[in-house]
Amino acid sequence: MFQQKVVRLLSLLAVLSMVLTACVSVAPSAAPAPAADAAPAADGSWWATAAAPYKGVTIRGVSESTPPSNFVKDVLAKKFTEETGINVEFETTSWDSMYDKAIKDMEANTGIYDFVYIEQDIIYSYLAQNYLVDITQSLKDNTAIKSPDFDESKFNSFIDYFKNADGDVFGIPMEAFIKVYFYRTDLFGDAAIQAQFKEKYGYDLAPATTFEQYRDIAEFFTQYGKDNGLELWGTTVQGSTGHPASTYELIESILPTCGIYNWGINLETFKASEAAGGTLNSQKAKDCFAFWYNLVQFAPPEALSSTWSEVGATFAAGRAAQGWVYAENVGWIATDEAQSKVVGKVGVTLPPVAEGVMADAEADKGYIGYYDGGAFGIPHSSKNKEATLLFLQYIGQESVQPDWALAGGRIVMNSTFDDPKIVEQDAKVSGYYTLLKEKGSLFAGAPPFPFHSQVRETMDGFIHKALAGEISTADALDQAAAAVDQQLIDLGYAK
Repeated sequence: MFQQKVVRLLSLLAVLSMVLTACVSVAPSAAPAPAADAAPAADGSWWATAAAPYKGVTIRGVSESTPPSNFVKDVLAKKFTEETGINVEFETTSWDSMYDKAIKDMEANTGIYDFVYIEQDIIYSYLAQNYLVDITQSLKDNTAIKSPDFDESKFNSFIDYFKNADGDVFGIPMEAFIKVYFYRTDLFGDAAIQAQFKEKYGYDLAPATTFEQYRDIAEFFTQYGKDNGLELWGTTVQGSTGHPASTYELIESILPTCGIYNWGINLETFKASEAAGGTLNSQKAKDCFAFWYNLVQFAPPEALSSTWSEVGATFAAGRAAQGWVYAENVGWIATDEAQSKVVGKVGVTLPPVAEGVMADAEADKGYIGYYDGGAFGIPHSSKNKEATLLFLQYIGQESVQPDWALAGGRIVMNSTFDDPKIVEQDAKVSGYYTLLKEKGSLFAGAPPFPFHSQVRETMDGFIHKALAGEISTADALDQAAAAVDQQLIDLGYAK
């Protein structure tokens, strides 16, 4: 994958960051523990036997309130407690709150949480700060709690995002999905609508493959909604002016479709400005940002306060004809009538891209959008590392993956694609799982930047001002590129 090449290019940075501190593994517990080949408990469960020394312990975790995380809280955590006697208190909250709580706990070394959600795009910063336990080494050191049903090799290549330069795992993947193009099949397939569209634009209505088509469709359905008294707009826009979600949509989903990769930062000079070899303020990037910003006029009123959560809710409410949507939402939007008004009306396909971008992705020289996901890791400040290692292995079993995938649109093991439950569900979600399996390699996670948070926070202000109409999109990228250049000099990555 393209991203793996980037990882190798930046491996020296990761090594230099990690040399400053030793990676933490779990020392063997002083409490007596059963041998790895000990006889099973009376109920025949290896889990009950291995967990015996920790029975009654309570482990605590925090994550964003998403379909995959809520499945862990509502289903897997309870099953784990039933089998082991280890209690799990799992807090699912907003992204902002989750991130704030996890960071503060790890920075202060308070040990409030025993496991935390690690977003794919933040893992490199966490490794550089030595926040996390080395899971691979910990299980080697504690063979008594190494489950025979847990095998790192069962995971797909997404697990590579949570490894250090030595290949050790610091997070157990719990979700992985791509951000794709959702569209309303009932609207796109309506003969009368098709005729109106062709009369106005001169070509057949179909999911957009170019930006021009996407804009036409957005304009058309916005007007169609007005003409017919419908609460319907032409597109979603993840355009919050007070949340990093808008910056993420621009740099991880929109700009790559125009051929702007790695946030526009040159990986040799570590500069973002075009004059220094970057592409963040190139004309191509400016045109791309302008395209996205101009979609706001065709989006529902909530667009400029929408994060990823609101975008999913907007589409599920039937308020948009198309949009870039995180596919962790595909299961409930496409099948759950209690939550969604568009059940049976959801199409899923690849996003539109500029000329040459698909060829870049197919040749492993670029990517067309964001491969998102996360893992659960153990902070070094955890007071219950052994019990938590058991829990992470429990949710990392192959056997629990299919039902989890049904609930959250996430797949972290290739074997899950072939499970009969997923094959059946695939037809209900417009072939999303097939798309993920066959085309997932065209997408990539965030660049492995140790400076991820700092640079994204620097960009936020300029992106938000542009979306609010306070500065032009072109000026926003010029100012953002200059600010990022200076920041990377200050951080020691650039000269």
